[in-house]
Amino acid sequence: MKVYIKRLRSSDLPLPQYMTPGSSGIDIYAANDEDITIAAGAIVLVPTGIAISIPDGYEAQIRPRSGLALNHGLTLLNTPGTIDADYRGEIKVIVINLGDKEYILKKGERIAQMIFTSVERAELIEAESLDDTVRGAGGFGHTGV
Repeated sequence: MKVYIKRLRSSDLPLPQYMTPGSSGIDIYAANDEDITIAAGAIVLVPTGIAISIPDGYEAQIRPRSGLALNHGLTLLNTPGTIDADYRGEIKVIVINLGDKEYILKKGERIAQMIFTSVERAELIEAESLDDTVRGAGGFGHTGV
């Protein structure tokens, strides 16, 4: 699958890349012009300085990086974030600091990872009733702890 990528600014940053041969996601970089201070409990929108063209039938998912989560309490809201095949704007990530200390995000830090996956489009058919299953309408916690 070919995905076209456009730099919107910060041509000094590397393009997103797989960090190891077995990586599922490509690391994407923060393209903030100045340091961003993320206070404990704060939510910020971080630019990446890139836009992509994803082929029809695919999406990109934006996910947190485990090291930032474990070591600093940084994660992403709306996880995984979805980038639709028809979106051409700048990719931005919604970062929250769940840690107990502020975090200073510097330009060029690897802030998230992006994974490409195929998307199946469903045909929704209205029905008067649905087939029965063992679970039925059992919802949250219905099988116990």
